[in-house]
Amino acid sequence: MPLLWLAALLIALSVLGFALGRFKAMASVGNDRRKLHSLPNYYGWNVFLKVATPAFGLLVVWLLVQPLLVNSQVSALVPDSAISEGSTRGLVMSDVRRVADGLDLAVGQGLLTTRQSGEIAAEDVKKVLGDAGVALGAEVSNEVLTAAGVYRDMTETGRLWMAIATVAVAVLGLGFGLLQSKGDYRARNVVEQGVRGILLFAASIAILTTVGIVLSLIGNTIRFFELYPASQFFGSGTWLPSFGGGVDSDGNPLSKLGILPLLWGTLYISVIALAVAVPIGLFAAVYLSEYAGPKTRAIAKPLLEVLAGIPTIVYGLFALLTVGPMLLSVFGDGGLGWMQAGTAVMTAGLVMGIMLIPFVSSLSDDIINAVPQAMRDGSYGLGATQSETIKQVVLPAALPGIVGAILLAASRAIGETMIVVLGAGAAARLSMNPFDAMTTVTAKIVSQLTGDADFASPEALVAFALGMSLFVLTLGLNIFALYIVRKYREQYE
Repeated sequence: MPLLWLAALLIALSVLGFALGRFKAMASVGNDRRKLHSLPNYYGWNVFLKVATPAFGLLVVWLLVQPLLVNSQVSALVPDSAISEGSTRGLVMSDVRRVADGLDLAVGQGLLTTRQSGEIAAEDVKKVLGDAGVALGAEVSNEVLTAAGVYRDMTETGRLWMAIATVAVAVLGLGFGLLQSKGDYRARNVVEQGVRGILLFAASIAILTTVGIVLSLIGNTIRFFELYPASQFFGSGTWLPSFGGGVDSDGNPLSKLGILPLLWGTLYISVIALAVAVPIGLFAAVYLSEYAGPKTRAIAKPLLEVLAGIPTIVYGLFALLTVGPMLLSVFGDGGLGWMQAGTAVMTAGLVMGIMLIPFVSSLSDDIINAVPQAMRDGSYGLGATQSETIKQVVLPAALPGIVGAILLAASRAIGETMIVVLGAGAAARLSMNPFDAMTTVTAKIVSQLTGDADFASPEALVAFALGMSLFVLTLGLNIFALYIVRKYREQYE
């Protein structure tokens, strides 16, 4: 059964449970709702939750666990002899999954029957999949074909049992909920506890996502440090990957993968961007919230927020074609002679700062508007002017939220890629000159994972170490911002 149909069936059973639960509860008291412990709809929602929650919970868990189990069992069927030199078991399993998906597509298009998909010869697979619109880069071996057939059969069987299990759980929940639909049942209490549990799970998703991100990075990061010395990664000021691998006469890797120039470029560009975005964004927020009239605010704020909707690739092109040449004409050979090319830290920093203005201004504007009017009125009552009230009352009260807005802008700047690639260049260097070309951690993550390099090599695994370092840096910024927020909150409480 297709997943969409299964989800629609579960929703239909849940809605049916709502109607039947409400009807049964009313019937149990002779349609006199005054005899019910809870409102009639609570009995319907009680059955709805008992049908939907376990059924969809089982469905999600099944969808997450089944691919892992099938992949591990099929991987054990692939002999070591089927793994060619320079390849890995993971790459072979990717071929297995691609062929299995191609067989599914061929069956769906009528080019094969389900039985033929498990019996067709290996030399005919590429032709059949090519007719189905599936491109394969290499010949399909007998081992890969056999594993693909097993993978497809196990997946289909798992989907069948998934549909049976989830529908059975939904039906059991429907029956159990209907048995509880009596006038003296405390449906409201149960429903409120159930909704509280759902809200708690939703609030936990952020934590679970963070844990998932760390787990996805930490394994490959450890593998990288097993192949490349951590002291050279964190202590070297040279970034010069050698995708050929190997070591020199002293036993040191030929690749120079020091993070310091990348980290320096990331922080340098982010500081310039914040130096542009924070004053302009904060002043714009103060004007819109304290000085602008309703008509001006209704026009200016949406226009300002349009900047947030522009794709970053467009900002990158703007940096490459407009800002870079403009700066080069002033600071290049035709002007002060400080700038050698249009791609530079200053180019990327200025354009990134423009991109971050709505992040600072919009959030700061909402935070300033949230300051109680009574605080302003009290300041005016003591004889303060409007500017004094803003400076000494409004901004200090809104400071924790403003710090949060600046932190969001900083995190956005640190994670930006396209503006850096097109505006700052790709040179990894340690320099104080803002008119030199530099690069950032995110740009190098993309470049290291692009191409056909061996995924088990340090030159590819370094991307995970860079990502983990960036994660730790962002976490440090969050902790520092939390410290600042708490410090100023204590002054005004």
